[in-house]
Amino acid sequence: MSLDTDVLIIGAGMSGIGFAIRLKEDFSQANYEIFEKSNGLGGTWWANSYPGCGFDVPSHVYSYSFDLNPEWSMKHALQPEILAYFNSLVDKHNIAPYIRYNSVVQSARHRRCKILISAVGVLSIPKECDIKGYDKFRGKLFHSAPWDHQFNWANKDVIVIGNGCSATQFVPIMTGGDSKVRKLTQFIRQPHWVIERPNNEYSPLFKWTMRYIPLTMWAYRVWHFSRLEYAFRELYLEYGRPLREEQTITHLEYLRRTAPAKYHDVLTPRIEFGCKRKVMDTGYFDCLHRENMKLIATDPIEEIKETGVITKSGRTINADAIVLATGFQTQQVLDLLEIRGKKGVSLTEHWQGFADNTPQAYYGTCVSGFPNFFIMMGPNTATGHLSVIYTSECQINFAIRDPASLNPFGGKSCDTAAVTPRAEQEDNSWVQSALKEFVWESGCSNWYVDAATGKNTMLYPDWQLKYWLRSIFIPFKSDFEFSSSEVRVMGKNNGQKGKPYQTSMLVVSVLGLAVIATFAAGIKYDTKVRDLGFKGSH
Repeated sequence: MSLDTDVLIIGAGMSGIGFAIRLKEDFSQANYEIFEKSNGLGGTWWANSYPGCGFDVPSHVYSYSFDLNPEWSMKHALQPEILAYFNSLVDKHNIAPYIRYNSVVQSARHRRCKILISAVGVLSIPKECDIKGYDKFRGKLFHSAPWDHQFNWANKDVIVIGNGCSATQFVPIMTGGDSKVRKLTQFIRQPHWVIERPNNEYSPLFKWTMRYIPLTMWAYRVWHFSRLEYAFRELYLEYGRPLREEQTITHLEYLRRTAPAKYHDVLTPRIEFGCKRKVMDTGYFDCLHRENMKLIATDPIEEIKETGVITKSGRTINADAIVLATGFQTQQVLDLLEIRGKKGVSLTEHWQGFADNTPQAYYGTCVSGFPNFFIMMGPNTATGHLSVIYTSECQINFAIRDPASLNPFGGKSCDTAAVTPRAEQEDNSWVQSALKEFVWESGCSNWYVDAATGKNTMLYPDWQLKYWLRSIFIPFKSDFEFSSSEVRVMGKNNGQKGKPYQTSMLVVSVLGLAVIATFAAGIKYDTKVRDLGFKGSH
């Protein structure tokens, strides 16, 4: 049987790069390709390059456990440094020759590869502008992802729509410095909980210590992880209520101490602390004191005209540019991919008939009827408090396994694994039931929840340490159907031998490189790709 490749990975972002690295380590002879729709790697860190873009978690936590970085320049690194980190890993592990840039995957069927990995990410499709008249605007109108770097905002009138993580990072830069805007008017719909975020730079001595003193970098990493994980207590709806009340007092005091008094009321959240992801203050409250900055919270935009906007009260505000900081379409990430499973049923059709037309997956990774298909950062895998790279690496560990080790489950040499419908449904019934115990269900509107059904399809309702443990002790034999194919597995799994620091993650780090028996390599997928250009060779 002729196959194009063993493994196809859709997306050259955080998860796609990480999976490729682990695949090379554990299956050194396996063939693979990565299809990337953009002309650069890095995923969300390539797409989001707006001024001030950076981490909201410590840099030493947002890195692979198998490739820690002692050279982070500051506690919360900015986008250029983050992108450089991923580029350095691609160079180090020689991943670049296997990436097809400018390649859009439109559909996938059983035919051309053994394993199909979706690593498209949830922050990849910006929300489109839905305000009446937006197409009539004669100035610049663009989403913060991707940022229009041809636009020079110096001495211009700019309107910003939105006040989430992105806007609070680039607004302070646009309103200050030598090339500041003439006037920036920001429209906000709902105030967020904005948290003070000191961002100290790391000295050469600190970086030397991280690099050369044994276990120091791991200890520093685990300290940050422990602090973030400990804060998960606050998210329990009842148990965490007293803790959230303390946080509410602390952060309201910060708001009143930092922001202009005239904005205190409109900046005070009316939602429970933790119901939405917290926004880190990178100078946003301070910039509200500037004369060229104006905040509008009670007079929303009704229409966009040729030279600006018209508000609900009838006021006209002219602008040279309108920047949309309105977030992403998080519920439709995989809708653009026509992925069909074993019986020809598409992923969308499966969810329509099986899950109330909302995304769901076993461990957020596997879907019944889709053998050897793994979704990185799939349904209910995100966190409200920690780094997504942690979750992604747990999923990679879940998927990467020597197919020969499936023998105890299948009773013979098995290289195909498919989660059963019962297991998928039971796992997701637990997820949806457990979510009711958390503050995310307290009534606020957020991007975690599907508007049509009210189901939270994004967040995982448990400690992240438990999520890692699940990647070791699941699957059970009864949760998967194992079978053999006529296609021989390429390569040999090197396992986790010789990696004591990685496998002891339960004690000393945020990511243990655990192994479980769900990796398979027999079902073939045919990908229909619109190839807009090819870079790299095999």
